[in-house]
Amino acid sequence: MSLLEVSTLRAGYGPVNVLVDLNLVVEEGEIVVILGSNGAGKTTTMRAISGMIARSGSITFAGQSITKSSPDAIVRAGIAQVPQGRGTFPELSVEDNLRAGAFVRNDDEIDEDLAHWFEVFPRLRERREQRAGSLSGGEQQMVAIARALMSRPKLLLCDEPSLGLAPLITQELFGIIASLNRDKGLSVLLVEQNANLAMKIARRVYLIETGRIVASGSSDELSADDSIRKAYLGF
Repeated sequence: MSLLEVSTLRAGYGPVNVLVDLNLVVEEGEIVVILGSNGAGKTTTMRAISGMIARSGSITFAGQSITKSSPDAIVRAGIAQVPQGRGTFPELSVEDNLRAGAFVRNDDEIDEDLAHWFEVFPRLRERREQRAGSLSGGEQQMVAIARALMSRPKLLLCDEPSLGLAPLITQELFGIIASLNRDKGLSVLLVEQNANLAMKIARRVYLIETGRIVASGSSDELSADDSIRKAYLGF
């Protein structure tokens, strides 16, 4: 049984369907990347999985259907999303942003997890009382990732984590995502424009065009395909 199974997914905005019979799978403990041009349906796919927009078809997570589940129920089930554009609460402190990520929890280990993520993201620890909106773009992205991890997800959805960031910060963030997968077994579904960097940490790749998956395979397989390299990887 796969961790996430998406079958014949249709989703969009109002009367317009962006996704048409989209199918994808994420296995437990792997990083999967979705590549495609602007407007292909990558962000819509993430929003549909996390319950933010109307959708039809079948979405199964850990053996349970979440097709009709609300966003908060999906978080409780074990899926957390880092949205495109970071989506921090700018007026709240860094610490309060992270605590907001634990809203689905009622255990007594929240402070312990907070301390752990401050170890993983030491710059956030230094700025724990600072307003999130006053941080740099890279630091805000770290807040968004740490906040999502505070819910203790089994699957992390990352939508364009490198958007607007300097190359060195992007490499640092991708290194953190890869280490979370390697050391903690966190499954990740990643949407990313930086195809070369994304494919270095991903096990499998889906290519999306006009709301449909048009190719899929391992990172090595797709990197070796001349037509895919030229169209998506730029070499």
